[in-house]
Amino acid sequence: MSEPKPRSRAKKAAVKTSPAPAAALPAQVASHAVAPYVPASMALPAPGTDLFDYFASNSGRLIFKWMHYFDIYEKHFAAFRGRDIKFLEIGVFHGGSLQMWKNYFGPRAQIIGVDINPACKAFEEEGITIEIGSQEDREFLRDLAAKYGPFDIVLDDGGHTMAQQIISFEELYHHVRRDGLYVCEDLHTSYWKDWGGGYRKANTFIEYSKELIDQLHAWHSKDPESFQVTPFTQSAFGLHFYDSMLVIEKRLITPPFSRATGKPSF
Repeated sequence: MSEPKPRSRAKKAAVKTSPAPAAALPAQVASHAVAPYVPASMALPAPGTDLFDYFASNSGRLIFKWMHYFDIYEKHFAAFRGRDIKFLEIGVFHGGSLQMWKNYFGPRAQIIGVDINPACKAFEEEGITIEIGSQEDREFLRDLAAKYGPFDIVLDDGGHTMAQQIISFEELYHHVRRDGLYVCEDLHTSYWKDWGGGYRKANTFIEYSKELIDQLHAWHSKDPESFQVTPFTQSAFGLHFYDSMLVIEKRLITPPFSRATGKPSF
């Protein structure tokens, strides 16, 4: 199987400002950014979010995030804080986000990072383990799941190509615990040609995930020959689509039923 394209960090902050001088940008950021890079000190605050506060005051390893992601993280991740969890992040970059997750979830969390760049192995520390491999390599992902799974949260912030996102989901979703989360971010690459995307192009992750909406509703199918309940139907409680991010909540799902209470009016 061919190796994935180099990891892109094509992200921008949701702040209108002039680009920083080229000399002020980290080389990897400057080479991939498609919009003005905004240092954390210039970013708009996200009131009441511990993750954003950590990000905004970060003077350690580089973290590069879209600003609207922080509210989404807080909404879905807060319930996992202080617990014995396994958090898998695909895409290590400079290791800063792994340290942010470690700080946020607390000392009982096991943080596992995955990257194709062998240099990322140097970012291991207490509470953080890093595995080197391609997220497009199914055998590698299966070995990863066998070694560390099941996971409470899987966050795909890797190379963002269509094959990488789809293969990672297919191999890792069923290794997320009941009541866990599968998160895929930077979905805007589904609209970018260089990542294999395009508006309503077949086989993008956006089009792939639209099929998951159908599977979520398969309990109500009147066409059992072509539209049936799947393991996804039986495990997905909700799909939350945000700008550039999909969060899938897992639960044990049984066939839905309805009830009525009270007295009829007519």
